[in-house]
Amino acid sequence: MTFKDWTTAPALRTVVCKHADAKKYVVNNVLTPGKEYEVKNETEEFIFILDNTGKVGGYYKTYFE
Repeated sequence: MTFKDWTTAPALRTVVCKHADAKKYVVNNVLTPGKEYEVKNETEEFIFILDNTGKVGGYYKTYFE
């Protein structure tokens, strides 16, 4: 599956955002703590989700439960 198909692909699972406090990056504009997000792809370090902007973004797994 290519990254261009992630928006329309079915979700692998759902995760809940536990915080949006980032030291280096601004994520509080696109993640809402307590909200469930659909996981479109996953690597060892990152989760790719459909965020608040309606686009797929990659975030560290530490933001999610």
